[in-house]
Amino acid sequence: MTVDPAPHLRQPTRLDRLNPVTRLALAILASVPILATLDLVSAGTMLVCQLIAFLACGVPARRLARRLAPLLLIAPIGAISMALYGKPGGRIWAHWWLLTVSDDSLVMAGAVFLRILVLGTAAIVLVGGADPTRMADGMAQIVRLPERFVLGTLAGVRMIGLFAEDWRTMTLARRARGLGDAGRVRRFATMAFALLVFAIRRGTKLATAMEARGFGGKQKRTWARPSSLGLPDLVGLLVTLAICALSIGLAVRMGTFWFVGWS
Repeated sequence: MTVDPAPHLRQPTRLDRLNPVTRLALAILASVPILATLDLVSAGTMLVCQLIAFLACGVPARRLARRLAPLLLIAPIGAISMALYGKPGGRIWAHWWLLTVSDDSLVMAGAVFLRILVLGTAAIVLVGGADPTRMADGMAQIVRLPERFVLGTLAGVRMIGLFAEDWRTMTLARRARGLGDAGRVRRFATMAFALLVFAIRRGTKLATAMEARGFGGKQKRTWARPSSLGLPDLVGLLVTLAICALSIGLAVRMGTFWFVGWS
């Protein structure tokens, strides 16, 4: 999943008014119709409505297209596999050994292609664009997850960006010593081991620092940033429910609804 490295630097949108916990819940809710049916109509309706909703919330079209680009490379892989190995039905277009291309397998391939786009877009835009600190506040205060688990996870997420900087620093240091880029396999193994050592040392220091600041105590914690739900969260929930109902209703209306449990 793509995580926004600096949410405070990008242009704010209406989605930023939502609590991060709500954004996660909306992403899960939007996946229910997609995981429950295999038809093209529901998946296509969800994708179109989803894109319209994101654009209406102020997400720039260029940013949305940039985040959709990796999905356009991944989705065809699943679609082609389903077209070749999916359960045959209807007219058989091609058959060779284990490969069978039929009407049903092609429909399922198209549905899988759209489902990957819908699920990926919801996860990337809603969850990936959320601020990790606000997400941690919401998980601890609203969802009531264990505080030590939430704070430890947040600290780990904050450290992820340092790994890339450590790798870049080690690469420059090797070049400064004249090692260059020769022996790529050996260089990768050496640098990966060094990065693992850095991660263990940094994790130990971070755990000690957090314990010294009282993060490991059993007493009830207070929070500098209260996390609560409001009107924007309710509006987001209602809009998502309406889109889900529209996609399922339209598929049933057109007679294309295909429940995943049906043979």
